[in-house]
Amino acid sequence: MLPRLLVLCVTLLAVPAGAQAPLIIGAAMPQTGFLADLAADLRKGLLLWQEEVNAAGGLLGRRVELQLLDDRSEAAAAGKLYEQLLREHKAELLIGPFGSAASLGAAAVAERHRRVLLNATGAARAVHKAGYRYVFQVPAPLGAYGAGALELARRLGLRRIVVLAHEDPTSRESAMRTREHASAQGIAAGEVEAYAHGSSDFAPQVARARAAGAEGWIAFGLARDAVEMVKSFRRLGYAPRLFVTQGAAAADFIAGVGQDAEYAVGISPYERRAATRGNAQFAQAFAKKWSAEPGHLAAEGYAAAKVLEEAVRRAGSFDMEKLRATLAALETETPLGPFRVDRSGAQVAARPLLVQVIRGRRQIVWPEALATAKLQPYPDWEARKPLK
Repeated sequence: MLPRLLVLCVTLLAVPAGAQAPLIIGAAMPQTGFLADLAADLRKGLLLWQEEVNAAGGLLGRRVELQLLDDRSEAAAAGKLYEQLLREHKAELLIGPFGSAASLGAAAVAERHRRVLLNATGAARAVHKAGYRYVFQVPAPLGAYGAGALELARRLGLRRIVVLAHEDPTSRESAMRTREHASAQGIAAGEVEAYAHGSSDFAPQVARARAAGAEGWIAFGLARDAVEMVKSFRRLGYAPRLFVTQGAAAADFIAGVGQDAEYAVGISPYERRAATRGNAQFAQAFAKKWSAEPGHLAAEGYAAAKVLEEAVRRAGSFDMEKLRATLAALETETPLGPFRVDRSGAQVAARPLLVQVIRGRRQIVWPEALATAKLQPYPDWEARKPLK
């Protein structure tokens, strides 16, 4: 009898009086299906944050418990899963799913239930509809992906550019917004040049750029597209004064064209070497925990959680209205860069980085505050020298 009484007493002493229930934060993402490998970093970034915040005492004294559901790589399942997170799992706060399509469904549920949701990866403008009050975007929106390229074009005194887009919706949105911003800044851009998936010959686009007297080339799409553009450029002896292509930020781009990748500028949502607040510590902790460098999805998940953490700290409460108002006015920084939103919760401060391939390595060339190297001119092909 005595040993049982002793165990009971020890157990009671181990549970603090008035201990608070854990804080359930819910999210859904691909953990199986064709997107699972791609989305794995998002989950890892969130799990790293959970470990760190609990080691520091949780949020307002409550231990954080992530409830991560599997959407099986089906974006259409997001709405149902976020309803499940709220009704069955009793999630008090939400972090958005993988991609803009899934984020649309999650955002609608969060708004309907008046529950704060941090949009971690949905970069499309449609996720933040007019009148939404509980959904807050952390990554740079697609409409901002051309901002750095246009600033470089202005610095170089370019008056005419061409803007190209892969046929997917996200590339088209980035390209259309870039064209609009170019026109507003007095840079002639013409119509967006759309190209099909798998395009390998950009001779027609080069011919039109030459005929139009375009001095800059800005393209949105995949690493494979960037590879084929460079191959076409070399074959045709074409070298615009400014060559910016989204796919040049990927490691596959350099592998695809070797030394011909030199001087191309890529558009990157995240760089491990960027001197943004907390990024060095995040990258180091991620590598230690997962034995790999973080990609942009890891950074986006982690940054969304850090914004939520900061908002809870400043609000000093889990009350949805106080938390919503705090997020609406919040200005802070994360490894992704600055966070600030407009009235619809859309991100207005963060911008993707521009990285240029210099001696076989990506160097940040924009914004200047984060630059690791100065922008190099895109030289004519005959003026290039082999790297030693």
